[in-house]
Amino acid sequence: MAWISTIAPGEATGLLKRLYDEAVARAGKVFNVLSIQSLRPEVLEAGVALYQELMLSPKSPLSRAQREMIAVAVSRVNDCDY
Repeated sequence: MAWISTIAPGEATGLLKRLYDEAVARAGKVFNVLSIQSLRPEVLEAGVALYQELMLSPKSPLSRAQREMIAVAVSRVNDCDY
């Protein structure tokens, strides 16, 4: 099993703390998919912005539900829990 160093929410400062706090406000917790990027908070910030643009933008011709269904189908094909 892979092991990746992370910064726990209680130890975060600066940009990472802000991103963790936003994650908790959004989802009630910091999911692993975010914490594994904790050593590079600027990359995490860009990743969150990309996700939000792809999944939440009203510019897409697909509904949010359709985008979520595509994400679930791709995750299933890739045998990914996310």
